Amino acid sequence: MLSSPRPSVIQLAIKEKPALYAAYIPLFAEGGIFIPSTRDYKLGDDVYVLLSLPDDPERYPVAGKVAWITPARAANNRTQGIGIRFPEGPKSQALRQKIEAILGSLLASDRQTQTV
Repeated sequence: MLSSPRPSVIQLAIKEKPALYAAYIPLFAEGGIFIPSTRDYKLGDDVYVLLSLPDDPERYPVAGKVAWITPARAANNRTQGIGIRFPEGPKSQALRQKIEAILGSLLASDRQTQTV
């Protein structure tokens, strides 16, 4: 019987609002985050993220899934990495609200991000 590989654990500390704006993925209903990575992932892989947000001492554990992959040497000099979709549930809703509260008016910006 094959055991599924353990999800990788990634610590992601985002220290500034512009970096959070560039990494946040409002496209997903539950929210999501872009993580720069050179490691090989497949769509649907489980990833456990310990997320730190700007001006917030708390670390938020997220058991997400890889929802898209930006390959090495991607167009427009995009950073190689993965987009993680937050899981459904109240914790993800609360985290999404917290991120959107931090970003505030930046959410309406049309500045380029690492995401779609």
